[in-house]
Amino acid sequence: MGDLSKGRIIAVNGPLATCEVGQEHNVLQNEVAYVNCQGTSLKSEVIRIRGRQIDMQVFESTTGMMVGDDVEFSGELLSATLGPGILGMIYDGLQNPLTHLENDQDFFLKRGQYLNALDEDKQWEFTPAVASGAIVKAGQFLGSVPEGLFKHHIMVPLMLKGTWEVIRIVPAGHYRVSETIAVIRSTEDGREVPVMLKQEWPVKMPVRAYQERLLPNRQMLTQCRLIDIFFPLAEGGTACIPGPFGAGKTVLQQIISRYAEADVVIIVACGERAGEVVETIREFPELEDPKTGGSLMNRTVIICNTSSMPVAAREASIYTGVTIGEYYRSLGLKVLLLADSTSRWAQALRESSARLEEIPGEEAFPAYLESRIAAVYERAGLVRLRDGETGSLTVIGSVSPAGGNFEEPVTQNTLKVVGAFYGLSRTRSDQRRYPAIDPLISWSLYLRQMRESLEERSEGWAGLVEEVHRLLYEGSEVHQMMLVVGEEGISLDDLVIYLKSEIVDAVCLQQDSFDVVDRATSLERQVRDFLLLMDMVHHQFTYESKEDARREMTTLHNLFFQMKYCPYEGETYHRYRGEIESILAGIGENSE
Repeated sequence: MGDLSKGRIIAVNGPLATCEVGQEHNVLQNEVAYVNCQGTSLKSEVIRIRGRQIDMQVFESTTGMMVGDDVEFSGELLSATLGPGILGMIYDGLQNPLTHLENDQDFFLKRGQYLNALDEDKQWEFTPAVASGAIVKAGQFLGSVPEGLFKHHIMVPLMLKGTWEVIRIVPAGHYRVSETIAVIRSTEDGREVPVMLKQEWPVKMPVRAYQERLLPNRQMLTQCRLIDIFFPLAEGGTACIPGPFGAGKTVLQQIISRYAEADVVIIVACGERAGEVVETIREFPELEDPKTGGSLMNRTVIICNTSSMPVAAREASIYTGVTIGEYYRSLGLKVLLLADSTSRWAQALRESSARLEEIPGEEAFPAYLESRIAAVYERAGLVRLRDGETGSLTVIGSVSPAGGNFEEPVTQNTLKVVGAFYGLSRTRSDQRRYPAIDPLISWSLYLRQMRESLEERSEGWAGLVEEVHRLLYEGSEVHQMMLVVGEEGISLDDLVIYLKSEIVDAVCLQQDSFDVVDRATSLERQVRDFLLLMDMVHHQFTYESKEDARREMTTLHNLFFQMKYCPYEGETYHRYRGEIESILAGIGENSE
C-alpha cells in the first residue's frame, strides 16, 4: 500500500495499541493492520479512528511492543476464507488451523503465525454447472466439488453487486482452491472478475446474497424431549442456554450437536477453560455420527479461543463462526452454530471498552452491549436462495452468568433477542435431573409460531403441552407446601397432582446422555410416548388413602421409567407399554 498504509505506535495499553498516521493516510474501520514487534508482525484490527490517531486491538500478546514500532495497514477488512476444505478443521479465532501452528515454550503458541485457512495444495474435482454466456448474480452456483457427504457448490463471489455474465469457465477437472475456475464480467461497467474455489468475506458484515428471508416456522429436532416437546427450536431460530458452573451446559450442547437434524455443526469455544476445549477436540473425532456411522468431525467445524489465549481474539472467534455458518447456509444446508460462551465474549468487549475509556454501562459492560449481542443473533435465519432452495443457520449461545444470576446484563440482553430460553437450574443439577433445564422458567416463542406444523403430530398437541406446563407448576407449588407442612398437611388430590408431575418430570423431562437408547429420542417415539403419558395425566385417580396413591403411582412411575430405556418397538418396550395401558384401563373402569 506504500506510504499511505504506514504509521507508528504512540501508546500501548494491554491489547490496545494506538498509532499515528499522516494527514493524507486513509484507514478503514475494522481494517487489518500489522504491528512490527521485535521483528514479528502481530495482527490487529482497527476499532476506533480519531483523526490521525488510530486505536487497534492486537490479537496477540503485546509483550515487548514499544512506542515507535512500525504499523502497516493491509487495506482489507478482517475476513474469513470460505471454500471447500473447512469441514473437519479446528481453527483459532482468526481461522488459523490449530493443528499446523508451532508451539513456543512447550504449551504456548508462537506469536505472529498466520497460516492459510484452506489447504492450498489439495486438488478438488470441479464440475461446472453453467456455460459461457450465462447471466448470474452473487450467490448463484457456477459448479460444485464433492466435500465429504455434501456437494459443495462454488458460488459467484458473495460481495458482488448486480448481474454478471460468465465469459469463461474451466472444463471438469481437478483444481486447487487458488486457481481461477471462471471469469465473469459485469453487465453494467464491463469489469472482469476472476472466480476461484475460495473467496473472502468480512466477518462483521452479514451475508445477504439470497432471494428472501423467511419466517422460521419449521422445527429443528434435537432429539432432546424437553426441548422438542415443551420448548421447540425453529430451524433458523435462536436460543440461549444460561446456567451456573457445573449445570451441564457443555454436555447439553454436545448432545444437541450430535443428534440435532443439522447438516453442518459449528462449535465456537469462546473463552472457555482450556481443559473443556481439549476434551471437546479429543472427543469429537471419536464420536460416531448417527447419520452416517462415520466420525462426527466430518461435518463439524471447531473454532477455539480458550481463556488462556489473547482476549481480543474472542470477539473475532464469534464473528468467524457466524460467517462460516452463513456461507454453508448459502450452499442450501442446515447449519447449527453453538457458541460457548457468549459471556466470555462480552467480557472481552468490556475490557476493550474500558481501555478505550468509553462511558461504561451496567456492571461496566459497554453501553452498546445489547446492540452487539443482537447483531450476532440476527445473522441466524431461514433463507430462500437464488435457485429456490432453502438454507438455515440456527444459533444457540450459552451464557455463564456469575453465580448463576440471570439478572446480569449479558443474560438479560440476550433474552431480548432470542426466540427460545433454556434456563439451567442449580437445584435440578444438584438433584441429578439432567438436562437441568428448569421447565418453570424456560420458554420458546416458536411454540406459537410453529403451532400449525406441531398440530400435525396429534390433534390438540399445543393444548396438551400447555396442560403439562400447568401440571408442572401445580406440582411445584404442592412440593413447596410439602416442604413446609409435610405430606400430612396436604390433601389426597394435591398428592396425586404432585405424583403425576413427578412422573412427567422423570419420564419426559429427564434424559440420560450416556444411555444408548435414552440419549436420543426420535420424533415418532416422542409423540407416541407423550400421548401415553397424557393418558395417565387425564385419568381421574381415586384412592382410599395416600399410601394407596403412592403405591400405585410408584408402580406407574417405574413402568414408564423402564420403558424409556427400552429400544423403540422392541419386545420389552411393548411389554412395559402393555402393562401401563392395562393399569390405566383398570383405573378408568374404577374411577367413576
